Amino acid sequence: QVQLQESGPGLVKPSQTLSLTCTVSGGSITTDYYYWSWIRQPPGQGLEWMGAVTSSGSTYYSPSLKSRTSISRDTSKNQFTLQLSSVTPEDTAVYYCARGRNLQRTRWSDYDSRGQGTQVTVSS
Repeated sequence: QVQLQESGPGLVKPSQTLSLTCTVSGGSITTDYYYWSWIRQPPGQGLEWMGAVTSSGSTYYSPSLKSRTSISRDTSKNQFTLQLSSVTPEDTAVYYCARGRNLQRTRWSDYDSRGQGTQVTVSS
């Protein structure tokens, strides 16, 4: 069974870049027909799909976050990463990585595996 684990700093200062890594075990991020997504949930709000990298390395981003978001992968480490630049307190959220077969999904039922999530707080 595929397992995902997010890692990264829990506190980021405003205007800095948030960087998170998702480490995948039990399966390869190069397996065909999967999207490896980043999703976040601000306090008291629903899920927001941020972007994804495909098994072949193509990337897709939410239009509202595209200018600040970059997703990359390291196939040798079976990891993919999220970078979100110019963060503000509004970027405070629990950040998740997940595997699914579609883009822009905001229900957990659309993902077959996800990490436990990591809290990121943006504050000076």
